[in-house]
Amino acid sequence: MATVGKKVIVPVLAVVAALAVYFVFVRTGNVTEETAAPAEANGVYLSGLSNAAGEQSAMEEDKLVFLNVWATWCGPCNMEMPGIQTLYDKYKDNQKVAFYIVSDEDFSIVSPFVERKGYNLPFYQFAGAYPALLDGNAIPRTYIIYKGKVLAQEVGASQWDRPEIIELIDKHIAEI
Repeated sequence: MATVGKKVIVPVLAVVAALAVYFVFVRTGNVTEETAAPAEANGVYLSGLSNAAGEQSAMEEDKLVFLNVWATWCGPCNMEMPGIQTLYDKYKDNQKVAFYIVSDEDFSIVSPFVERKGYNLPFYQFAGAYPALLDGNAIPRTYIIYKGKVLAQEVGASQWDRPEIIELIDKHIAEI
């Protein structure tokens, strides 16, 4: 009887795992495109960001912004980071796009993680309160912002180098 139970449970668990991978990485249309009116000035932009050298900066409001809120201990955050790296590599030399990969963790934790994984992304620390449109208690949270308007947002892991994300970014940087 126990053998029959194992023969049933193992395939069921395999199907559940396959569905989980599908919904995290393969599903399309999971990024919510926003059509709301632009927020008030600075309503979606962070200031007081610190880079690894301790230099303070603010998000660039004249660019299309890719903002990802994450943590080293977050499994879904780690799952989506290679796709973010690929997307960043595609746009890093484009003067119309700015990437902000933001954590509240100290760089004493973030830097060894980044070095171990080999990421070359613009990481920042932010310890302040998030604007209302970006506030949330779940991570990862990712936003694509332009002219104070959240163009797209996703809570949870996503594959950020998919064609529809690239099309969205290309469409908006063509307007800049």
